[in-house]
This record gives sequence, structure tokens and C-alpha cells, in this order.
Amino acid sequence: MSVNNRYKNIFFGVSYSLFLIACSPSKFDIASPVQQESIHRVEEMPNLPQPFKILDFNEMAKNYDKLVYDPNQTGEYWPLIWKDNSRKNIDQETFGIYTAMGDVRQGTEHYEGIFHESLASIGSVLGGSLVGIDKSQQNGENYVGMLKNYFNSETEWNIMMNNTCPEVAQLGGGYARDWWYDVYPNVMFYAVADFYPEEKGYEPRLRSVADKFYEANAVLDGNYAYSFFNYATMEPTKNWICAQEDVAAGHAFVLYSAYQKFKEPKYLEGAKSSLEALLNQKENRFYEILMPFGAYVAARLNAEQGTNYDFSKILDWTFDGSSVCREGWGVLVDNWNGYDVSGIVGSTVDHGGFGFLMNTYDTMWPLVPMVRYDQRYANTIGKWMLNAANASRLFYPNEIPDKHQTIPEEKHHTKGVIAYEGLIKKAHYEQYEHLEAPVAIGDGMHWNKDNPKVSQFSVYGSGHVGIAGAIISKTNVENILQLDLLATDFYKEKAFPSYLYYNPNPEEKEVTINTGEQEFKIYDAIKRAFIAKNVKDSFTFKISKENSSLLVLVPQDAEILEKDGKLYANDIVIDYRYSEEN
Repeated sequence: MSVNNRYKNIFFGVSYSLFLIACSPSKFDIASPVQQESIHRVEEMPNLPQPFKILDFNEMAKNYDKLVYDPNQTGEYWPLIWKDNSRKNIDQETFGIYTAMGDVRQGTEHYEGIFHESLASIGSVLGGSLVGIDKSQQNGENYVGMLKNYFNSETEWNIMMNNTCPEVAQLGGGYARDWWYDVYPNVMFYAVADFYPEEKGYEPRLRSVADKFYEANAVLDGNYAYSFFNYATMEPTKNWICAQEDVAAGHAFVLYSAYQKFKEPKYLEGAKSSLEALLNQKENRFYEILMPFGAYVAARLNAEQGTNYDFSKILDWTFDGSSVCREGWGVLVDNWNGYDVSGIVGSTVDHGGFGFLMNTYDTMWPLVPMVRYDQRYANTIGKWMLNAANASRLFYPNEIPDKHQTIPEEKHHTKGVIAYEGLIKKAHYEQYEHLEAPVAIGDGMHWNKDNPKVSQFSVYGSGHVGIAGAIISKTNVENILQLDLLATDFYKEKAFPSYLYYNPNPEEKEVTINTGEQEFKIYDAIKRAFIAKNVKDSFTFKISKENSSLLVLVPQDAEILEKDGKLYANDIVIDYRYSEEN
């Protein structure tokens, strides 16, 4: 192996070939392995959830996109996509996707086709993009460009919203009354924009969103105890909905993404201020989905900007079900009649527990890349992901026995890609109360009394499967997953391929991965050590029981340097916590 003469090689063995590359000719201390931090609720989850099966989420995402974005699909309740020519906010045609199958509020024959939700549209464009589909030129359509209609300029809010116009407020979808509905579309929009940096009309809208969030954070001045915020008048408002203080995490995510994209210092200032508003809260206000983004932003600010935020309570608030007002919101830990449902996200108390598919997928988005910036959480996030990935399949009607779903006789309508919205312990519809847990179910009939029973199949939630599809791959060991730490790490600095592997077994396991034709040296950020060199095509390594490996594939000829506590390879960080004690 060739390296710069300023460096020297240090080799040692620990059951299989390990080596370190010295970073300085005058001073080099062999770093100790990273001490792991736990999340109490994850500790209560099973190491080996049963019955066990991991879906091919990547294939599921591609199949979803192929079918749902096909306007020529036939069959009752299909197609699930339509064109909207109302030209709201911008003079162009856009598109809608059903929130749920058979939703009587939607489609070209209802309300002039203008009621559709960005949770479905932006979410599925993001999901498809994550698994490699170019949504800006797909079968002659630019679905990326069409998303601009959700930028509510006609209302003067000038941010992305869940609907295109206030006329549909009475139909649902959280328009201008439920804060997370107003913020989360912008989180998704920023993620989509990272795939399409040249998309016409995106940059001014991205700037507008960031400016609005920056101004809102300044107005709020650390107090996010409101139901929603009017981004036109810049006034916070309270109504019958819970105060949603975890919106601060959404602001922080967007503002730090804006800083990474535009390099304007005020966005960094706003990201820190928003995050600090969340960290200064005295009680858990996890409402829907935004809380875990705070942990990701905190870990990244610590790694990249030299801050020292203790975000452990954000992780606890995400998982432990202690949310105030929205009682019990968090991550489920339970076994229902022999089915481990641990890891899914939702209410831990509603009807004994009620988890949701979209929330489970979307929580994977920030928490997996968080580990890249703070590998102390590798074991606990690895274990949670194993449970969450396993339980996620139970939402799909072809993956859960008929006796545990409300409408098995209707599952053929899903064409194998549309899942139930939720998984509940005790069905909250009277006609399904006899079913034994877990019960695959949905809320579509609650949204509108005329909705058919197939509205329990969630088109919008199923469209977020690309998050799992981009992150999760299988290995040669059935219950050891490969988690891509870069897949949902948006607006990141240059990085080498980085993967997390967690071994839940009571014994050491040997894992073999494909590395491709390029020659690598392999760095393990848990061991803080290079564990192999001259790797090509495949690599076999061992993981001790109930432990993790965080592998970074570094080009073989890369020069290694330690600077300011970080380890670099060719000026690219491969370990943000290299010289820290824990």
C-alpha cells in the first residue's frame, strides 16, 4: 500500500487482520473503540423479533412507482394518479395522487380534481428518487417540476404546503391549522431538491421557504407553544390542536439544509436557534414526525460546526411514548399474540397501541444518517431498525395473515404495493372488534363517511417506502442488515460509502459484502480502526454479538490525516469523532 512518506503504517491483529494508518509522524495514539449509548426503549425491544422476514423494500418502492405513476392502470379504484389543470399558484398543470384507495374526496370527478396532498405527491417523488428513478423525466412527464404548485404563493404564505389552495381546507389535509402539515412538506421538498439541483424554479422557492422559517423562528424567539404559524402574517396561533413545539426540529432541518446549499450564515444561525428552542423545552411535545429530525440536526451540527449539543432527550422523546397532549406518541414496544410489533411509530396507548407505516418509514430518514455523525448510537439505531424493518411488512396485506386484517377480501386491489395505513392492537371500528391483534387497518372511513372500506389502504403512506428501499439491504446473514448511512443524508459534504451493520445474535457472525471493482481499504468507525486493505470485489468481516460495525469504504490510495479530532481521507471526513474519548 502506497501512502505519503509523512505517514507510517501500524499493523496489529484482533482475530482477523486489522491495521491502522498513522496520521502524524510525531504524535499518534491508537484510538479506543467508541463507547455505545443506549435508548432505553430500544433496550426493551427483542434482539431477534419474530416471526422474522425482511421485505425487499427497494423492489417494493420501484413497483409502487411503476404502478402508481401509470395513468393507464386499470381495475376498480385505479389509476391512482390524475392531472390537475386548476393551475393554482403557478401557471402549469400538476398532478394528484390519492391519499387512500377509493377516497371520495379525490380524483378528477371530485372538487375539480384540486384536492390532493403533498404528503402523497412530494413523498412519492422523494421515494422514487431515493431508489434511482429520475422523476424529472419519466414517461414524458416532469413530476419534480409539477411539485411547484404546492408552493402557496396565492395565500402569500410562500412556503410549500400540503394542499395547493385554501378552497379544500374543509376536506382535510391540515391546511393552515395543523402546524406539522405546514412544515413537513418543506422538509420533503428540500430533500427532493437535493436530487435535482438544476430544476427550474426551485432555487427561489427554496430560498423563500428558508427565509420564512428564519423569520418565523425569530418571531417565536424560543417559544414554539402554538398549534400553527401563519407564514403570511408571521403570527403564531393557538387552536383546538395541541401545541406542536417539535416543529422547531423541522425549522432546524430546513434551515441547516439551506445553509449547506446557499452558505448564507443567517441560515446556520437560524438552524442553531431553532434547535436550541427544541432542546430548551421542558416536556415531550412529539406530535407526528418532526421530533427525530432534531436529533439528526444536533448530531450534524456537533460534527460539522463544532457545537456540543446534548440531544439524548430528543431521542428519548422520540421513542419513549411520554408525549404531552398527544398522549403516548412514540415508538411501540410490544408483542401481540406472538407477533413482535416493536419499532413501529405511532401511539403507544391508543386502543392498546396504534402504529403507522408512513411515520415508521419517515423516522428512518433522520435517525439512520445521524449515526454517521455520532457513532455512539450505532448499536441502538441498528437494533431499532431491525425491529422496525421486520414489523413494517405487517402493514402489507400480502404479508400478514388474513385473520389479522380488516378487509383481506379486498387486498387484490392493492396490486401488492399499497399497504394498510396502520397496525393496531384493538380495532377501533365496531365491525372489526372481533379480530385478534395485530390488526392491519386504516383511517380512511374516519376522514369521510362516504369513503369505501378500501380507503383503509394507504396510498400516501405506501409512497414513502423509498426511504426504506434506499437505506435497507440484506446481507448473507438473515438478520444482519446493511444500512446505507448516506442514502437520506441530504446536502451532505463529500463522503465515501458508509454502512452500518448490527449483529443481534448471541454469537459472533461473519458477514460478506460486495464492494465492487474499485480497490478499497476499510475503516470501521466503531473500532476507530482500519480493518482491511487492498479490498476488491467482496469483503468478509466479523461482528461480535449484539454489536455493530460502521464501515467506510476508502479508496486504497487515499492519504489519511487526523485534524482537529476528525479523521480524513483525501480531505474527506471518515470519522467525525476520531479523537474523542467516548
